[in-house]
Amino acid sequence: MFSGIHHVALTVTDLAVSVAFYEKVLQMAPAVTMTDGPFTRRVFTLPGGQGLGLTQHDQAGGGRFDATVPGLDHVGLACATRDDVTAWAEHLDRVGVAHSGVQDAAYGTALSFTDPDGNALEFFTST
Repeated sequence: MFSGIHHVALTVTDLAVSVAFYEKVLQMAPAVTMTDGPFTRRVFTLPGGQGLGLTQHDQAGGGRFDATVPGLDHVGLACATRDDVTAWAEHLDRVGVAHSGVQDAAYGTALSFTDPDGNALEFFTST
């Protein structure tokens, strides 16, 4: 049995660039640095306690993230209300991050954007 998702780790090509992007977007610094493998990982502790790791492997493959290739489609970051999603859109505008705009659907409200490697992210609420 398990209780939920503990962490998500994304592979990035330039850890310094990605950390700076996530610090700007999430408005927090990484809490942990890991170097116990053939990689360096910086981990952000999200408000619910889950970890979001950014990993630069010593021997990286090539290419950008592609949500249409089997594997990760996107990471959804939970918001309590539609107003919270709208506030994130305003924040992304202030810090110069391109995004989809607030999108309403029958199942919830989403705001999609990508990181410097093309990893797909969204702020989402089902209310």
